[in-house]
Order: sequence, then C-alpha cells, then structure tokens
Amino acid sequence: MKFLHSMIRVKNIDESLKFYTELFNMKLNHKKRLEDCELYFLDDETGSVQIELTYNDETPKEGYINGNAFGHFAFACEDLDKFTEKLHKYGYDYLYEPFDLNGKGSKIAFINDPDGNEIELIEKVVWE
Repeated sequence: MKFLHSMIRVKNIDESLKFYTELFNMKLNHKKRLEDCELYFLDDETGSVQIELTYNDETPKEGYINGNAFGHFAFACEDLDKFTEKLHKYGYDYLYEPFDLNGKGSKIAFINDPDGNEIELIEKVVWE
C-alpha cells in the first residue's frame, strides 16, 4: 500500500497556493471540481508526496478550526539559513525559530501556513 496525500481545507485558495508553491516549491499537479468544492493537488519537488488543498464553496468566514489530533506536516530542508531568507522575503515569520535538536548540528524550526496548520522544517547534518 502507498500513502497518497494529506488533505487540508483552506479559507483563501490564492494565499494557500502562493504559500505552498513559492515557499516550498510545490507544484500544482491538477485540480478537480466536485459538487461543492475545488480540490488542488500539490506535489513536492520529488513528486513522491502530495498535499490536497480543498477550497469549499461555502467556506466559514472565520476559516476552519484545527483540532487537537493533527500535529504538523514536516519538510526536509537542506539549509535553514537560506530558507529563513526566503521565509522573510515572502513576509512570513517562524512560529519557533531554528534550534539545534540533538547537539549534533541537526536543526528544526516551525512555521504556520495561512490557515494555522503547523509545519516542521528539519535540517539534518547527514541526509538519510
């Protein structure tokens, strides 16, 4: 069995598409119209993972409430210093600034997407 994608509902599709495509270099693979919503499938740079952004026709004005079961998405990052420059260039800030995870040089950081979903960034000393 193969894991295909994770789906999140978004309040502003343009803002979410910009966030994931510009900041994370994800590519729009395809869109699909359903009766009450539009689905946007974004691929990572390797084409091995997808995020489905669901934009409902009747989106709550205040957006969606994130439950306490979902934790975060995680992205591998080759260089958090370069990512930090890109993050600030696009007007975003960290939720938790980069910090050394294990004393061996591996760093992690956290940001929120436009809908408040947490994203962990992981810079490893040695890529596995």
